[in-house]
Amino acid sequence: MSEKVQKALELFNSRFNCSQAVIGALCGQFGMNEELSMKLACGFGGGLRCGEVCGAVSGAVMVVGLKYGQYIANDKTSKKKCYEVTSEFMKEYLKRKGTVLCRELLGYDVCDTEARAMFPGRQKEVCPKAIEAAVLILEEMGF
Repeated sequence: MSEKVQKALELFNSRFNCSQAVIGALCGQFGMNEELSMKLACGFGGGLRCGEVCGAVSGAVMVVGLKYGQYIANDKTSKKKCYEVTSEFMKEYLKRKGTVLCRELLGYDVCDTEARAMFPGRQKEVCPKAIEAAVLILEEMGF
């Protein structure tokens, strides 16, 4: 297991969400401190708290932005590169996991408290695998 995957899983096991775990494991190499990355990514867990895009995917896309993101208004080259790398990541994650949606990975809608109660411990089973896949894909892409 790589250091980055290990760090991401340690963050998740320390009660950070999937998005925080992914960005927290990689943010330092792009000049962002862990505290700020944790704050930024907090609301993305649980698929934006409504079962949409998996937090691990959101965290990974934020990492892509840290490396390639546009920060000058007329810098079309950076924007294009960021979009290309994001699309490449999304395609690979979808290929490996079959979906990018939190509710589909978990098998229930995180907004449905009754459904959540029917699957105790499901997040501890599913989320580490989602986090690992996201970090591994980023590493394979040169992050």
